[in-house]
Amino acid sequence: MIQADCRTTLFHLFRSGVAAVKGDRAVRAWLANNRIDQPTHIFAAGKAAVAMFEGLPPAWRSFTPSLLVTKTEHTGAADLGRNVQAFEAGHPIPDKASLIAGERAVSFVNSAAADSRMLVLLSGGASSLVEHLKPEVRFSQLIALTKKALGEGADIAEVNTRRKTMSEIKGGGLLGNFTGKSVQVLAISDVCGDGIDVIGSGLAAAPSTANFQYRSHVIASNALARDAVVRDAAGRGLPIVVNQETMYADVADVASHIAKDVMDGPRGLYVYGGEPTVILPKKPGKGGRNQALALELARRFRNRLDISGLVAGTDGTDGPTDAAGGYLDGNTFECQPGAAEALSTANSAQFLARTGHQIITGPTGTNVMDLALMIKHS
Repeated sequence: MIQADCRTTLFHLFRSGVAAVKGDRAVRAWLANNRIDQPTHIFAAGKAAVAMFEGLPPAWRSFTPSLLVTKTEHTGAADLGRNVQAFEAGHPIPDKASLIAGERAVSFVNSAAADSRMLVLLSGGASSLVEHLKPEVRFSQLIALTKKALGEGADIAEVNTRRKTMSEIKGGGLLGNFTGKSVQVLAISDVCGDGIDVIGSGLAAAPSTANFQYRSHVIASNALARDAVVRDAAGRGLPIVVNQETMYADVADVASHIAKDVMDGPRGLYVYGGEPTVILPKKPGKGGRNQALALELARRFRNRLDISGLVAGTDGTDGPTDAAGGYLDGNTFECQPGAAEALSTANSAQFLARTGHQIITGPTGTNVMDLALMIKHS
């Protein structure tokens, strides 16, 4: 394969993985195989909130009182009825809109009548997007905690654990005052292990004492996205060498592990999933973990003309940028000066944009962590 062909193939494989776990498709598929009573209330929170909501039956969407909270600029052109309250809030750093959304969520859940059936649609990002702080906690403390955790390279589970200590609604708190009949949770997982108590910092977890029927279901995950990539690749005649969810370390360590696999292994496709971490310098540039990992891999694949790759977030965003991630091959790191400095200053986005290696998709309607796809083609 020539470089352009590899990029096209990698992007199509990535899109196949994302499409398989898109919010509307995942909800529709789950409901087709599982019968639940029509809800009297719908609460959707996370980056995929709107897409998940659009996967519900038309009658549910049109008439059921609903509250949706998603990331800024993620509502798009969705046609939401008068029965729907929709909010956009900040991610990965919460903002004042996150607090307003939290107040509305508490009111929405607490006001449900005794015979209510609540349907919760949960996806990654909800922890930042919806917050109701404990009385003694100031908003500035939440911001400081979040920035510190992200700067230290804490993984999402650790960030969410720290957020729970400040929140009235995380870790099962939101449903603690629900007095209705039942709660059904459909979740798209963006965490290792797919635990409902970790997704969104446990925003939709069951309270320690619940006087209602509670069920939760993970309907899409990184594993499902990777399996979709593998199916597409097999249809294209690409041998599958690796399919692993192992990207749970600092980007440099993840890059070393992947590079060794690919350089020592046979030709074919190498598929990895997970969510690596980045320790930021005091004054970071503009980048994200996926673009940093792409550039770290490019450093290790220098002058290897037989390897091409893609690293991208399934939600379509990577850190504080409008890119999902980046492409890489044996020429990327040295195609222009400045790659090493971009890595040391956490400024990978600037370098990849300048060299034409960024991947920009826009919001995807899902969030199952990240994918790294490597093709060794000769």
